[in-house]
Amino acid sequence: MDKRFRFFYKSGEAATVPHPTPTTGDKFEQNALVSPIHNGMRKFHFTGICGTAMGAVAAAMKRRGFEVSGSDANVYPPMSDFLRSQEIPIREGYHEEHLAPDTDVVVIGNAVSRGNPEAEAALSRKLLYQSLPEVMKEHFLRGKRNFVVTGTHGKTTTSSMLAWLMRHAGLDPGFMIGGLPKNLGCGAVFTESEFNVLEGDEYDTAFFDKRAKFLHYLPECVVINNIEFDHADIYASLDEIQLAFRRLLHIVPLNGMAFINGDDPACLAIARDAPCPVTTVGFGETCALRIRGVECTPDRSSFDLEGRRYSVRMTGEFNIRNAAMAAAAAGFAGIAADDIRDGLERFDGVARRQEIRGEARGVTVVDDFAHHPTAIRLAVESLRQRHPGRRLWILFEPRSNTTRRAVFQQELAAALASADLAVIAAMPDMHKIPAGDRLDPQRLAHDIGRLGGSGRHLDSTEAIVAAVCDEAAAGDVVAVLSNGGFDGIHDKLLAALAL
Repeated sequence: MDKRFRFFYKSGEAATVPHPTPTTGDKFEQNALVSPIHNGMRKFHFTGICGTAMGAVAAAMKRRGFEVSGSDANVYPPMSDFLRSQEIPIREGYHEEHLAPDTDVVVIGNAVSRGNPEAEAALSRKLLYQSLPEVMKEHFLRGKRNFVVTGTHGKTTTSSMLAWLMRHAGLDPGFMIGGLPKNLGCGAVFTESEFNVLEGDEYDTAFFDKRAKFLHYLPECVVINNIEFDHADIYASLDEIQLAFRRLLHIVPLNGMAFINGDDPACLAIARDAPCPVTTVGFGETCALRIRGVECTPDRSSFDLEGRRYSVRMTGEFNIRNAAMAAAAAGFAGIAADDIRDGLERFDGVARRQEIRGEARGVTVVDDFAHHPTAIRLAVESLRQRHPGRRLWILFEPRSNTTRRAVFQQELAAALASADLAVIAAMPDMHKIPAGDRLDPQRLAHDIGRLGGSGRHLDSTEAIVAAVCDEAAAGDVVAVLSNGGFDGIHDKLLAALAL
């Protein structure tokens, strides 16, 4: 193994590299909770407060003594109810008058762009404005042991597993996860613990800061599951994405650790000259932490890592890799192998990750977040494992900024052709993609057929529901793949099938 890829993890023991320990003040709170008045800035307004991360940080700021308000284009439960329970005033819509004259800081969400009345007011009035990652760094991450989980695929599941393993071991971590881990009850919370687990996104930070969000997270430990081209609205090439990950490794300290996918050439490339310790994890012979002894059943996956046997109630090779990454990072945090094994066994998964929404007329409806071609291919493989011998429908909504573009025209066809039947829905907000750059759904359906699958394009939810009701038979599995709500098609399908 390349000597630059160092190995510090020992099963069942704390990491052999030291972790930062404050020398003065409270062990866990140095530089983080010194005062409810931070540099004289006391009154914060969150523009876009109803996002999961924005709302969680706003509530945490309120609990620490700051005065917090917020606004959003769409104010609705459950986030609106949660914020009101925290006694945070929220306003619907964006208007300059929402920024009170004595506002100290405007926290501007990632979805907010120039032209937003509150963003324009902050600029015109020369107020201090910050991105959410900046606020997290200054108020919740500095002085802590931050574990940042990254990669094109598997971030949400891996970070959920790791946060749960820490909680199960009694570490009470803070966490910020872009999904709903079933064991944790919410996607984001900050605690008094020295540990934070953060799902690290390479997407840009804000309209005024185009760096990757994860560069703000002060990582001690980084997990890189995989690196592929994505976010075509931000990055022009895989090289640009790899540069963001290289920059991430350059801020991991010498007493930290990066766990990377040792089977992924793109991960190996960005780690080659990393100044921090690196441990490779994977199935290959050259991996420092090698996954062995894989056994799979329709409802469980088991594997060996460093001579220890682990099992998760999940399917698919990718979930084995996610679990191995979480176990490795948990070991670096000092969690004993027996606690890791027990925690993985008790992990209940994440909402919208192959979640069964119901069954009607013998047809099982599954919800899944997959939208990148690789994620779709792996989702199909996992669904085959979980539901062996059953006919598999994939209902795919091209909704992300990348899948609405032609960049994955061929890759999507190959991934969807592995299902028995694939239905491509209409693209939402198609006008936001230049005509010459758009995915062609009709061609996609044709190419699926050419590759041996069965594909069709239907331009309304009603048409898709009608087609499934007409053609689905008892025993079929219908998987809905989208990174959005897909017009509530899950409930519509179950209701229509029940008639």
